[in-house]
Amino acid sequence: MEWRAEGTLISLRKHGENAAIIEVLTAEHGLHAGVVRGASSRKMTPILQPGSQIDVTWKARLEDHLGSFTVEPIRGRSALIMNDRLALAGLNAICGLLSFVLAEREPHADLYLRTQELLDLLGRTDAWPLAYLRWEVALLDEMGFGMDLTACAVTGHNDALIYVSPRSGRAVSASAAGEWADRLLPLPPVLLGEGFAPNYEILQGLQTTGYFLANQLAKSLGNKPLPAARQRLIDALTKAMN
Repeated sequence: MEWRAEGTLISLRKHGENAAIIEVLTAEHGLHAGVVRGASSRKMTPILQPGSQIDVTWKARLEDHLGSFTVEPIRGRSALIMNDRLALAGLNAICGLLSFVLAEREPHADLYLRTQELLDLLGRTDAWPLAYLRWEVALLDEMGFGMDLTACAVTGHNDALIYVSPRSGRAVSASAAGEWADRLLPLPPVLLGEGFAPNYEILQGLQTTGYFLANQLAKSLGNKPLPAARQRLIDALTKAMN
């Protein structure tokens, strides 16, 4: 068995003395693991960094074997990120969530492209936290836990939508919330694609997406806790935005 594709390095862990097992996200083959020989060499160490764009060739005797990767660099992203603590926290959250939620070898071509666009913003523009929020919304959609924010779940109208139901993931209007308002999640305009996306709205949006990541998506995966890297990103964003 053999295939070749462009992908993004999502994670790596040491394997023996000189090798590593890496996870690579590709459009065609999804999140795919394999062994890289000589991973600790001076040549390979700068290439095998989370977020790096690489050309990989995977080989195995049988399709269900772990197999091995041959890796060639396309472009690195670490130079712009490593000296930016906030961008580094973003990278770790992105890679951590992908490794956490994606089933191995299941293609997600649209999510792959969205991930490339987001990673290319890290360290380059202050607009990436908004792109990250939209990426989490897309991740929930891709995994079958998307929100329906088109109209109020109670009235069917689309005016004054300011809440999200934690049970259904549907929008709720101010007039329909009633005594349940304090039990609902915030729906800031930024989640509706409206307004100028101030920092506090991005954090409100992440509060809402985080609820569904932790209480629906993570529970479907065996009730495991979300990667700590996501909370570290929220903490870093809160500190930076304040």
